[in-house]
Amino acid sequence: MEQAITHLEDQVCFALYTASRAVTSLYRPMLDELGLTYPQYLVMLVLWEQRSITVKDLSAALQLETGTLSPLLKRMETNGLVTRRRRLDDERSVEITLTEHGAALQSKARSVPGRLIHALEIASDELANLRETLHRVAATALDQSARTEN
Repeated sequence: MEQAITHLEDQVCFALYTASRAVTSLYRPMLDELGLTYPQYLVMLVLWEQRSITVKDLSAALQLETGTLSPLLKRMETNGLVTRRRRLDDERSVEITLTEHGAALQSKARSVPGRLIHALEIASDELANLRETLHRVAATALDQSARTEN
């Protein structure tokens, strides 16, 4: 076991990294049809659920820094998908709201998850178990990371 620790193929981080890149590349042609990048798609998934959200809450939902989100949201606003407005009750807070154009994309995007599942050729229950495991891994890693920062 000790020897395997130094082999690339035995690293959990490498398996997660390559799987993430591979799955994201499967999304690319589907999202190109919608005119979205993968990070924009993630923003849209949140907005299709909530219609409006603060940048701070969106940052928390996507686990992205606000500095990473701001240029992304600016491009999405330029493309007519969202609007950004300072909140009247707290000018430090920026509200992101879905536009009609952004909302209209939801019906076109409905097929994306099914197409991805089909492309992966993995049974739905196996994917559900994988998703649960990955959520647990992420939660544990974030918790451990927060503990070391404090």
